[in-house]
Amino acid sequence: MLLKLPCAVISTLLPILCLNIANSAYAKQPSGSVSSASEVQSAKTSAIYLLRTPKKQNKVSQLSQATTDVVSVTDVQVNATDKGIELILVTSNSDKLQVKSRTEGNSYIADIPNTHLQLASGESFQQLKPAVGIAEVTVASQDANTLRVTVVGETGAPTVELFDSTQEGLVFGVSAATTTAQQPTTTPQQQPQTEQSQPPIELKVTAPPDTGYRVPDTSVGTKTDTPLRDIPQSIQVIPRQVLDDQKAQNFSDALRNTGIIGALVPASTNADIFTIRGFQQSRVILRNGLRDPSRIDSGRTQLTNIERIEVLKGPGSVLYGQQSPGGTVNYITKQPLTDPYFAATMSVGSYDFYQPALDISGPLNSDKTALYRLNFSYNNSGSFIDFLSSRNLLIAPVFAFRLGKNTTFKLEGEFLDQEQDSVNNGLPAAGTVLPNRNGKIPLNRNVSEPTDSNFRYSTLLSYSLEHKFNDNWVLRNAFHVRFVRNNQDILFPTGLLSDGRTLNRIKTSFNGPTVENTYVMDTNVVGKFKTGNIEHELLVGFDLFRDISALENIVRQAGSLDLFNPIYGQPLGSITSTSHSKTRNDALGLYIQDRVKFFNNLKLVLGGRLDFAENEVTNFITSQTTSQNDSVFSPRVGIVYQPIEPVSLYASYSQSFTQNVGATFDGSLFEPSRGTQYEVGVKTDLLNNKLSATLALYQLTLSNVLTQDLAHPSFNIQTGEQQSRGVELNVIGEILPGWNVIASYNYTYAQITSDNRYKVGNLLVNVPENSASLWTTYIIPNGNLRGLGGGFGVFYVGERQGDLNNSFSVPNYLQLDAALYYRRNNLRLALNLKNLSDVRYFTPRSATQVYPSDPFTVVLTVGLEF
Repeated sequence: MLLKLPCAVISTLLPILCLNIANSAYAKQPSGSVSSASEVQSAKTSAIYLLRTPKKQNKVSQLSQATTDVVSVTDVQVNATDKGIELILVTSNSDKLQVKSRTEGNSYIADIPNTHLQLASGESFQQLKPAVGIAEVTVASQDANTLRVTVVGETGAPTVELFDSTQEGLVFGVSAATTTAQQPTTTPQQQPQTEQSQPPIELKVTAPPDTGYRVPDTSVGTKTDTPLRDIPQSIQVIPRQVLDDQKAQNFSDALRNTGIIGALVPASTNADIFTIRGFQQSRVILRNGLRDPSRIDSGRTQLTNIERIEVLKGPGSVLYGQQSPGGTVNYITKQPLTDPYFAATMSVGSYDFYQPALDISGPLNSDKTALYRLNFSYNNSGSFIDFLSSRNLLIAPVFAFRLGKNTTFKLEGEFLDQEQDSVNNGLPAAGTVLPNRNGKIPLNRNVSEPTDSNFRYSTLLSYSLEHKFNDNWVLRNAFHVRFVRNNQDILFPTGLLSDGRTLNRIKTSFNGPTVENTYVMDTNVVGKFKTGNIEHELLVGFDLFRDISALENIVRQAGSLDLFNPIYGQPLGSITSTSHSKTRNDALGLYIQDRVKFFNNLKLVLGGRLDFAENEVTNFITSQTTSQNDSVFSPRVGIVYQPIEPVSLYASYSQSFTQNVGATFDGSLFEPSRGTQYEVGVKTDLLNNKLSATLALYQLTLSNVLTQDLAHPSFNIQTGEQQSRGVELNVIGEILPGWNVIASYNYTYAQITSDNRYKVGNLLVNVPENSASLWTTYIIPNGNLRGLGGGFGVFYVGERQGDLNNSFSVPNYLQLDAALYYRRNNLRLALNLKNLSDVRYFTPRSATQVYPSDPFTVVLTVGLEF
């Protein structure tokens, strides 16, 4: 259909796409599609078929003489023939491919060294029952530079003949061991094939991560695996390769690629808090699609066992319940692999940083119905801030089991031990971003005590079960529980005196650990069906959530600190307050979603969710218990129109909610805050689906915001409103073989539109109007220098306000990063240089807490991968 459009029209919309079409010799059949027999016979008379020549099989001794250049296979095609199928590995260098083949049972296996799989649709290719007598075809990376082709016959190993074609690539002519026509009739003396003689059921899992940046599908936007261009909402995916290339150590390192700003607490503290589209998000983070709450200062996510990070921009309450209107983040963890895999790395860097890490995976039995994966890491890091250091231990096992032909079961665990000596509580604005008559405060100054500490122990246990009733209906159930123990002994700044150098402080001490236990369960059914010519993908489900936290602490006056001549270890003062309470949050959510396909180019997403939320607080000091119940409906509607296949135009409307606990002066309980978003945009895939781009425009309004009751200043009322409007542009993928890029630009205008305390028009805290990022890498794919490369990054953040009064701002900054790589065979070397120009920038929280950035740092990583 695309080739019938005038080239001038296409070039107006997509110049690069038009150029690719003009350079194509013929229209390629999509990967995995099966031609009819008549189509195959017609193809045999074409010039392309006539150019095929038999592939000369090389003996094993000749394999060592093969070229060391890595050949890229850009597509896999399967076509039906009168004898079976032809499997085509699309490449322009088929003559360089050296094939080492063998048969094992019913399987034909071919290993092709020095070959790299670069599919736009993912990291491996699989097709079940492409023809009579052939059960399965799989093409996947066996290791970093070896491609494996596996063809499984139904009754025996197939017969394979190889052909070279300069126009197509390497062609496997596959003949089934026996076809339906050749199978003998069963006599009374002959018994049908027993279940025990059938090919073993194997748990199929994708191959180890490739070097690509583009991830075409996601689950965070619909709770089903869906192409990004079919979702009417802006979503960005940060793959594992980006995290490895940048040597991302924490949450903030990863999310700077998306334009998301790490808000209020920077990387040197111990929390995951961030701002999306102007609104702070700290309570709801997703893990494999399940809510995984993270409280302020409760611990940072370790990235060792993270496969990719999915960022949903805008309200997501229709699928996940209460959350900030700006969006949420979904961590996808690493899953077990079908074939044995081993990777070990060691990183060392500035400020006594070192981190060993291990990633191993493979089958637990011979028929591969039981798989495992284990990730381990330990990192130790100092800081440019006085007596501030941290240690983090992560152990994360995963097990996957095939319980039958249609049922899979996974068990996952995570143990995280985080210890931090002292605490980073920033510095006052006066002396950092504002003038101070005493001069500049040293940026390494720590306003906390050397004896302060923060210890966090977290254990997560989870399972997921999936059962396929048939090809169209699937039942899924998942559950996880996280136990957190958090010991803190922290000193906080409260205000800077008029002399500009004396900082008042308070001390918070916890009597025993802060306890937080979270339980989450999600159950849903996904079904595909038709009403007439209209296709549906229906999602119906419910989830349960419970979060229980308990704490007991004492707050005392602490000795003030001279910022220019600090004396630590001063005695504590009198007790100012005590707290001993338990909080329970329960939620039940019922949701439904229908993805409707009217035509190939017109799709509609309709969804709704009803939430029942309850908050209960028990104060053990006053022996009082208060509770609050809310029920909220959250809708979403979106439409996607594709004028041509690579381009999607979309529009959507969605809402979110967050529960507000408390009451007004007259005793009326607060209503939940509501986020309402309107979004339009365009998504496109370029360069044969290797590069993707999204342009989005949105308006997001947060209503029912708590604001001060002027008649009763100790109470709040719900007349506040905040609004964010913006434009986002995101690009990710491969420009040329070996050249990857991830880039973003964000314009965000987030302001107060109604409030009793703050001036209407004031900008929201730590939200720049303009921010942008660009990270690009190039690895030489062929020749003697194959595997050598480098990366370069530019990260810009504009001026931001330090508080809602807009009493001060922090200046803009431009950070430059670079990297050098060497990847050859099983060896991985990387040298990452962060903040090359040693620019000092700041993250604001309040007038007494402004956080300076890390200076220039270096990280060297050595790794082995098998």
